[in-house]
Amino acid sequence: MVTPSGLPVLVECKLWRNPEARREVVGQILDYAKELSRWSSSDLQRAVKQNLKRDGNPLLDIVRAADPTIDEIEFNDALTKNLRRGRFLLLIVGDGIREGVEALAEYLQAHAGLHFSLGLVEMPVYRMPDGGRLIVPRVLARTTLITRTVVTIPEGHALDEGDDAEGGEEADRDRMALSDEQQSFWKAFLDILELDDPEQQIPKPARQGHIGFTLPAPGGSAWITAYRDIHRQMVGVFLSSRQGTVGERAVQAIADDWEIVKGELGGTAELIDRDNQQSIRDRRVFGSLKQPEVREKAFAWLAERTNTFVNVLRPRVRSAVADEKASTE
Repeated sequence: MVTPSGLPVLVECKLWRNPEARREVVGQILDYAKELSRWSSSDLQRAVKQNLKRDGNPLLDIVRAADPTIDEIEFNDALTKNLRRGRFLLLIVGDGIREGVEALAEYLQAHAGLHFSLGLVEMPVYRMPDGGRLIVPRVLARTTLITRTVVTIPEGHALDEGDDAEGGEEADRDRMALSDEQQSFWKAFLDILELDDPEQQIPKPARQGHIGFTLPAPGGSAWITAYRDIHRQMVGVFLSSRQGTVGERAVQAIADDWEIVKGELGGTAELIDRDNQQSIRDRRVFGSLKQPEVREKAFAWLAERTNTFVNVLRPRVRSAVADEKASTE
């Protein structure tokens, strides 16, 4: 849909009967938004025209039916700007929005380049005695503020990443090759990773030495990091948080129960101080990860550790966040 002010509205309708659908629905609608952000107003108008099989500008005609005062030039300019910046209203509509679905707001942290707003709309359907159906839409009253950083480069300007005086083009090629190899590594790892928690967000393959699994803390302020250290021929996983946030306080609450948590994590993890914060880490040296048999063993160990960290730490973070919220109400 589109509003008279030129704001695109994407609506995803889902039944909430299985956990897999609940876990993937936010990522799905964000992928739609990311793709739509590559369109211009002309692209959108052409698609509407083709699908409705109508001449002229049916998109503008439909909007003018709702608001006859629309100025065509202003509408097209606003629509183009909103598409380019990824400024959308995303609505997920389901027959029942459970607590687990509200927790999906943490997925937004992975799409920091879009200016979107997200709404969850519950639309339960009731069967009436006469055979009819009663539908009662409800927008969730509880909202979560998601902190995202968006950098906008003005038209006619470009981002200057600086010159590498020593390395030049050869250094650029080396960095690109390493970046491609990192992404290939994480793609292969994520292909074999299986998590018990159906609502845990699965990150996309990164072009760097680590990937993050966001935990249910406001603003994505706590997460689990899986990483590789090429020089030490090591892989590992650790608990992370941002300083001065609810996520950091949740991590501290977990650290305070370390004797119990250590047993739940299997006994090999360790409590450490990292950047003046307490963290939980497990790591292992495997040898050259370029060797298929070594990489297979490293993947199996890292997948087990990641799954265990999610199983143990995710509910503890959620509980600590809930405790802090209750204490302030």
